[in-house]
Amino acid sequence: MGQERLAADSVSPLKNFVAGGFGGACLLLAGHPLDTIKVRLQTQPKAAHLVLYTGAYDCFRKTVSKEGLLGLYKGMGAPLAGVAPMMAISFFGFGLGKQLQQTDPSQPLSHTQIFLSGCLAGIFTTVIVAPGERVKCLLQVQASGGEARYSGPVDCAVRLYKEHGIRSVYKGTVLTLIRDVPSNGLYFLTYEYLKNLLTPDGQSVSQLSTPKILLAGGVAGILNWTIALPPDVLKSNFQTAADGKYRGLVDVLRTLLKEEGPRALYKGFNAVFLRAFPANAACFLGFEVALKGLNYAAPTW
Repeated sequence: MGQERLAADSVSPLKNFVAGGFGGACLLLAGHPLDTIKVRLQTQPKAAHLVLYTGAYDCFRKTVSKEGLLGLYKGMGAPLAGVAPMMAISFFGFGLGKQLQQTDPSQPLSHTQIFLSGCLAGIFTTVIVAPGERVKCLLQVQASGGEARYSGPVDCAVRLYKEHGIRSVYKGTVLTLIRDVPSNGLYFLTYEYLKNLLTPDGQSVSQLSTPKILLAGGVAGILNWTIALPPDVLKSNFQTAADGKYRGLVDVLRTLLKEEGPRALYKGFNAVFLRAFPANAACFLGFEVALKGLNYAAPTW
């Protein structure tokens, strides 16, 4: 029965694309406030007498006190414009990876094949994620520092391009790939594995209850960030640093380890893991709901 539960219907990358976009919108609304806290903790001044926040709760309290609840949604314009297509492309890449490896729909994919499909999703999304994250991080950091250099995401992107060209907009792309390729592989593998594990014998995974979908999606999100956080810390510091401060990703790593030690690679840990479960649970629930709707409305896609 376990093998039967792993067997999937013929994968439709197009349906995955549309449903993934809806899931991405759900993820952003549920998770952006804690993402703001994460970035501010990761990029605050290193010197002890200049530290702005003592932890995730302190950052939350000070942000709301100074900027109101909307302060937690600073920088959301860029990911809002990018997260739906980004998750759409992510789920499309995952669906395409599965389709390319699944010669017979009645035969289940191996765990390795599912992992590789997730890695392909990570490669696909970098085109959108890298510039979106660059703009988002700069806006989040400027809000916490009180110096408003950019009026919004469009202004930020345009000025980056005008000042230093497309390379400036895509600063941090290699680190984004290092973060997203393996973590996406683990992300989708965990979700698919838990979905099948939680499906009772004799039932289809499409019949999985909402609480079980939320559990599988939330755990997948936590494991995803367990391996994604160190390169994410490096990426946030690299993308928000003044031009010329770091020579490359190795220099960022060396500098952080020298100044703050290995624990620096898990800065923002509390905010990330508080966000990971609800945001990714919401994402996968949104994806599954949208997919069911598409299967009903357009069964031939």
